[in-house]
Amino acid sequence: MQSLTEKIYKDSVADIKKQFSYGNNLEVPRLTMVSVNVGIKATDSDNKFLSYLATQVSNLSGQKAVLTKSRKAISTFKLRKDLPIGCRVTLRGKKMYQFLDKLINIALPRIKDFRGLSPKGFNQSNHYSFGIKEHSVFLEVDLDNIPKSFGLNITIATTAKTKEEALYLLKKINFPIK
Repeated sequence: MQSLTEKIYKDSVADIKKQFSYGNNLEVPRLTMVSVNVGIKATDSDNKFLSYLATQVSNLSGQKAVLTKSRKAISTFKLRKDLPIGCRVTLRGKKMYQFLDKLINIALPRIKDFRGLSPKGFNQSNHYSFGIKEHSVFLEVDLDNIPKSFGLNITIATTAKTKEEALYLLKKINFPIK
């Protein structure tokens, strides 16, 4: 079964092709992956919170999360080598589209005073990145049992060659960019 975002993308391929005058359907930019990343302070890295963090990110994304560890020790930040400092998930294919459906239609509208995302979140590779301050905007979170709130960094990777193409693609799939 197709997700809503995947269906909208497939319906808008002809419009994107016409807008940028592509000669072939394979030239049309597409979504390649979505990366969800959570970073925490080194002082918060106790086993109970890390297991909560990993299970929450896994529940939000629909795929098992991987704990990230520090590469080297930095005494200024009270950081030791191989200390868990975050959690990440990379989504592709069907799970990517399901997560984008959940994000666009449910989570982002639940953010307090949400008026759209900034169009300045593109990097040199034309991938769009943004952050969510609290993970509690997702429906999978049990609001009664939150030991500590954390934020998410989300990156959406595309095959677009320019920022204009990537922005047009994201707006076509109803991504709430101003």
